[in-house]
Amino acid sequence: MVILSSLFGLFVAAFVAATIVPFQSEIIFAALQVAGRVPVVWLIVVASIGNTLGALVNYYIGFGITRFEGKRWFPATPAQMARAEAWFQRWGVWVLLVSWLPAGDVMTVMAGVMRTPVWLFIVLVGIAKTTRYIGLALITAGLIG
Repeated sequence: MVILSSLFGLFVAAFVAATIVPFQSEIIFAALQVAGRVPVVWLIVVASIGNTLGALVNYYIGFGITRFEGKRWFPATPAQMARAEAWFQRWGVWVLLVSWLPAGDVMTVMAGVMRTPVWLFIVLVGIAKTTRYIGLALITAGLIG
């Protein structure tokens, strides 16, 4: 039961951390790893899935946000949207491989705005998020860093 509740908590933390809500899952991940009650492979799998699905929320926000452009309350001016779209087009979908960085939320929203195929989004973001948690596990274990 402890394992399931720990994994559920990690999933929720990783999911929320990947959305536009300011939250970090790394401390929870590292604490669970140090506690040693849950196999590290399960921590990586659950955190990666949660974080990828959270990023998918951003993708769908971006996918639907363009219909609100021009509204008074819309957070970006047309010039800002054009710059963001040009930046994403310049770097392409490959920028999603670094979507684990602090600015990753913006990248995942822009992927939705730019209508990146959802399967490609999931693959690239999944690789990025999984690699990040593997790296975090290695750092926490003292194997790198």
